[in-house]
Amino acid sequence: MNLYNKIQPLLILIAAGIGLILGQLPPVGDYAELAIFPFLFLMLYGIFLSIPFKGLTQAYQHKTFFITSVVINFIWTPLLAWGLGALFLADHPALWLGFILLLVTPCTDWYLIFTSIAKGNISLSTSILPINLILQVCLLPVYLLIFAGSMASIQVDTLIESIVGMFILPFLFAAATRYCLKNHPQLLTQKVVPFFSSMQLVFLCLAIVSLFASQGSLLIMHLDVLWLMLIPLLLFFAINFIVGQSLSQFAQFSYETKVSLTMTIIARNSPIALAIVLTAFPEQPLIALALIIGPLIELPVLAFVSFLLLKRKPTKVGH
Repeated sequence: MNLYNKIQPLLILIAAGIGLILGQLPPVGDYAELAIFPFLFLMLYGIFLSIPFKGLTQAYQHKTFFITSVVINFIWTPLLAWGLGALFLADHPALWLGFILLLVTPCTDWYLIFTSIAKGNISLSTSILPINLILQVCLLPVYLLIFAGSMASIQVDTLIESIVGMFILPFLFAAATRYCLKNHPQLLTQKVVPFFSSMQLVFLCLAIVSLFASQGSLLIMHLDVLWLMLIPLLLFFAINFIVGQSLSQFAQFSYETKVSLTMTIIARNSPIALAIVLTAFPEQPLIALALIIGPLIELPVLAFVSFLLLKRKPTKVGH
């Protein structure tokens, strides 16, 4: 993973700051919202273009790990996120929704770094990546329909329009690109896919600049969001850590497999959720702010979890 992906949360924070500054210039603030959709479209196009479909079968080779991680990430975690939000964020429905959307999207990038730091099974963690990516893309609209309907005032047709614009169209363009370049595989794998993969964070940051430029004054009034989300996020990490350790012990996973499971059920992936939130809820930037703040709390936690796992690593590792 290259350097700028490792410091992704810092770059996102810088992008938010730049947007706040540019938003003070009337011409920029008036038209910044128009730039959000194009940048997010390009980001998701790159994601769909680079999905490693060939790796889908590898995760099934360790069926217990596969089933455990999928159940925790896509059944248990949404329920836990809703419950923690109900306890701590019920008076802030926009933050509650952002909190849920942050937690229902498993990480597909930097969790590999922390898996490596904690001496986990990198190949196993990599094999679950396409599963997590495809499932969260398919289920995120479902989560939105379920949770947004009860927490935010949004019309279903607006939500469907956003889903089509942010998921269906980029996917179709990515599929069309693969079809058009099927006779030129080297051009696709060595030029097109690497370019858009490397630009995903750039497009995301440009979209965040646009969001904060268009909604800067409102966001400045809500800097207390960090503290409101701190306790429920820390509780999520602690609970899922305990769940992962307990189930790993029950399934008699090796240390390396235990690390892989722990990281994939703790680390989250806000960019995909952020993409649809920016288009579905442009008038409620606090939802997006929750997704931006999440990684700032998450990364120190992942570093601490890596250290904790290494301290508990047995001297002689068995299966």
